[in-house]
Amino acid sequence: MSIKSFLKSCSRVLKVATKPSSEEFWQTAKVTAIGILLIGAIGFSIFLLFQVPGFLMG
Repeated sequence: MSIKSFLKSCSRVLKVATKPSSEEFWQTAKVTAIGILLIGAIGFSIFLLFQVPGFLMG
């Protein structure tokens, strides 16, 4: 892909793109936060799963 065609493609995308509404932004932020918390909880659970048996067995 040449630089000229890349810049043409970028300008096409920017012409079509629109700013999200406030409601759409907050909905996206909430879903993202839930995803981050869920992945963190899974990671923490796995961490505890491997740490607790070692702690109990001494």
